[in-house]
Amino acid sequence: MFTVITIDGPSGSGKGTIARRLAAHYGYHLLDSGSLYRLVALKAIELGLAEDAPELVEIARNLDCHFTKSGAILIDGKPASSELRTEQTGAVASKIAAREDVRAALLQRQRDFAVAPGLIADGRDMGTVVFPEASVKIFLDASAEERARRRYKQLIENGFDANLNSLINEIAARDDRDRNRAVAPLVPAEDAEVIDSSNLSVDEVEKIIRRRIDAIQQ
Repeated sequence: MFTVITIDGPSGSGKGTIARRLAAHYGYHLLDSGSLYRLVALKAIELGLAEDAPELVEIARNLDCHFTKSGAILIDGKPASSELRTEQTGAVASKIAAREDVRAALLQRQRDFAVAPGLIADGRDMGTVVFPEASVKIFLDASAEERARRRYKQLIENGFDANLNSLINEIAARDDRDRNRAVAPLVPAEDAEVIDSSNLSVDEVEKIIRRRIDAIQQ
């Protein structure tokens, strides 16, 4: 038996940081599902393929990807390029994620990450589509402005150029796409605990979620 914990939410809500910390604390495997779409997007950019190119389905189906407990992403056994985290890649990934055929190609690939002793899965439809029977479901949110500030800080610290106002607009546009797409829209699962992290520290958010996880393991 194994436990699956899902953490869904919009870009910049902090779900990736929390997922990595929880995976390290409990010794669970980690699934950063957003990176799967970013990897497909990065391949599309490298090959000069449009977001609606049919070749992307085969690329998605054959991704050789692994996430370490520290959050490192290995593709074909090698560390993923830093380009994976750029705003360009994220924007393309958001458009590709709206494709039903690509999502279907990645569905079983994501479910295969659920093995003993447990899995922390972070994304946008982990609790609603990929792991509807998850033991604990969290929907982590924050205001668009706060998420843009976090993203700005992250990009600057990693040596990328960034403009705060542009980030706010890009995040708002991505939210609109994710929440209104026809396939697997970004919404909390009916049984998810919704946490607004706008005014909470990472430690405070982690403490709230760990209480939920520890309660089901007693």
